[in-house]
Amino acid sequence: MLARRLLSAMPVHHHIFTVATCGKGTYEITDEVARAVRAGDVENGTATVFVRHTSCSLVIFENADSSARTDLHAYFDRLVPESSPYFVHTLEGADDMPSHLRMVLTRTSEVIPVIGTRLALGPWQGIFLFEHRRAPHRREIVVTVMGRISESCKKGWTTTFLDGKEGACNGQS
Repeated sequence: MLARRLLSAMPVHHHIFTVATCGKGTYEITDEVARAVRAGDVENGTATVFVRHTSCSLVIFENADSSARTDLHAYFDRLVPESSPYFVHTLEGADDMPSHLRMVLTRTSEVIPVIGTRLALGPWQGIFLFEHRRAPHRREIVVTVMGRISESCKKGWTTTFLDGKEGACNGQS
């Protein structure tokens, strides 16, 4: 009975957004995910980020130096090359099966802790959509935020974070 009451009291917030890609590469989505977390009014909990496709993926990766992503792209091109003669699933083009395999080797979802209404990412971490197809696509991202709303959020107070910045618990900061 207690577990049922606790689960029913835990707020859950869903946010869906679309990323228009220009073909293969990584596209940072950290800011959009952070907005979804703030809108969820969850002080402490988790944010699950999920991409609803089978030829792209999500990665948490270095976001300070773009050359790290250049190396990531080159590595995956060598790891799963296009036009391999042993691929059978080629109906949608030479990049289709390699895209599916690259997705399997990475992930379609990431779970990030939320602490003090913020994503608990490290200083050089960003969340990226990793597009594996050459052609432009529109990719749907689902963010689910769940956790505990603090009493200060319920009362409309602001929170002071460890870095000294203040943030409201109403999706604004």
